[in-house]
Amino acid sequence: MPIALYPGSFDPIHSGHIDIAERAARLFEQVVVAVYDSPASKRLLFSTEQRVELARATLQHLPTVQVIPYRGLTVEIAHQVGATALVRGLRATSDYEYEAQLALTNKALAPDIDTVMLITSLKYAYLSASILKEVAALGGDISRWAPPLVVEALLSIRR
Repeated sequence: MPIALYPGSFDPIHSGHIDIAERAARLFEQVVVAVYDSPASKRLLFSTEQRVELARATLQHLPTVQVIPYRGLTVEIAHQVGATALVRGLRATSDYEYEAQLALTNKALAPDIDTVMLITSLKYAYLSASILKEVAALGGDISRWAPPLVVEALLSIRR
């Protein structure tokens, strides 16, 4: 039974992430969305618990998708959940270079785990959590890019 791990900070989860999770759920029997606890390179808006809660709520329509928090090496959590693949979303050429570097590093650390890169749907090609947070902070309409629960969470921080 092929299991995939979809890791990320998901700060917060948005429609582009959900699209990748839905498509991964069609490819794998089980998808574990792993919310990374504290990425060193990012300043997080939401706590790990909040990000996990938002992801669980927005992905509950996918019965084969589970959401968990994690810390440490991604390949270690992949082994713990029995995943044989990592799922990553690509928006642009710049994403590819970074993701290829990560995939090769993960392959060196865990030769038994492959990386599957899914190209984002065109309607989300420009969307990132950083853009979502910035538009929300400036009072812009983000309802087309995130589920209502995430929109409300972002608006409550702004208040």
